[in-house]
Amino acid sequence: MEKELHLIDEHFILVLNSGSSSLKFAIYHQKTMHRQWSGVIREIGKPMGSMSVTDSHKHSLPLKKEHYRNVEDAANSIILWLKENKKHCVISAVGYRLVQGGADHRSPEIITRNLLKDLNSLIFLAPNHLPDELSLINIFLLEFPNLKHIACFDTNFHRDMPDKNKYYPLPAKYADQGLMRYGFHGLSYEYILQKLNQQHAFIDQKKIIIAHLGNGSSMSAISSGKGFDTTMGISPIGGLVMGTRCGDLDPGAILFMLKQNDITPEELDVELSHQSGLKAIAGTGDMQEILNLSGDNQKAEAAITLYCCQAKKFIAALAASLGGLDMLIFTGGIGENSPEIRERICADMDFMGLKVDRCLNLRTEKVISCGSSRVCIRVMDTDEECMIAMHSKNMISATEENEITFALEAGSEKV
Repeated sequence: MEKELHLIDEHFILVLNSGSSSLKFAIYHQKTMHRQWSGVIREIGKPMGSMSVTDSHKHSLPLKKEHYRNVEDAANSIILWLKENKKHCVISAVGYRLVQGGADHRSPEIITRNLLKDLNSLIFLAPNHLPDELSLINIFLLEFPNLKHIACFDTNFHRDMPDKNKYYPLPAKYADQGLMRYGFHGLSYEYILQKLNQQHAFIDQKKIIIAHLGNGSSMSAISSGKGFDTTMGISPIGGLVMGTRCGDLDPGAILFMLKQNDITPEELDVELSHQSGLKAIAGTGDMQEILNLSGDNQKAEAAITLYCCQAKKFIAALAASLGGLDMLIFTGGIGENSPEIRERICADMDFMGLKVDRCLNLRTEKVISCGSSRVCIRVMDTDEECMIAMHSKNMISATEENEITFALEAGSEKV
């Protein structure tokens, strides 16, 4: 009984990370940042989805399978689970990952009506992400109106990129309208860089490329401890070829598609975001499925070859942008879990000082480069949810300090 009362007095931060067909959630102790629970709802919108929850001791609760029609169904399942486990954790704040906040919203901020109004006006910048993210926020705002809700933007990490890497060579009016290279996966890059700072001295003097490879893939070049260049541009469609996204295209190819097929911009967006990439070549955008098919399947082999070839090109381009390379980090679902993809990307890259140790790579050691490699090659687990929790904690502390200051100033005025 005493233990339960003690737990009730403690406060936790709920983190929500919405993906294209999944919804990750985690609960962190507000003071210690210890992860109490983590979970994920997969296959949202598919005939049969699943919800899994793991506690801090990595014990998994029984897997729950059901049909999640949309993000609303997934959100309501999490809310139901929270209510059933209320005695174990009292939620004091909710942190959200948002892909895009435009030019005016980069840093984490408390969610207000004005912010939601601004984000609704920016849906055109991320039509495949923002609607579900905003729907998720509205559901939890309605359910928990008295809590602090914090938006954490994926674009914040790239805000200090130099102008030569930030702006497109287009008439100035477009930049004034917010057309620029925002970059994405920023919470992942921020987490990796924070870990590197803890593990290595003088990391801000290193030239680093982080390859976040997953269903959505991008890379970021780090110089002086900050984002210097990146592969994605104004949207998460650009850069590397991805699971269902095309990556970079000649603008003429987009004009060709519009003119020759008489389709609307919205229909074009569906093709570029959901019907292209590896899926267009191999019939599926799931890299593990493609790897399982490769060997006898020419289309699967072609998809892998293209993916790894593009990754090589972008690594070389970002290294040129940096003026050298000291460290290459693989992270993300593919980057962390696919030794074959890592090896194929680094193959024949020894002219740049990249040499993988095959044995280390197969064992998924933290460092997978061989002794003669001039560039340190590492595999690191990323944790966007942890980064969101930390930002949320900082926002809560800053808000409370402001409230105390305001109260003291108001009190002195009365005196």
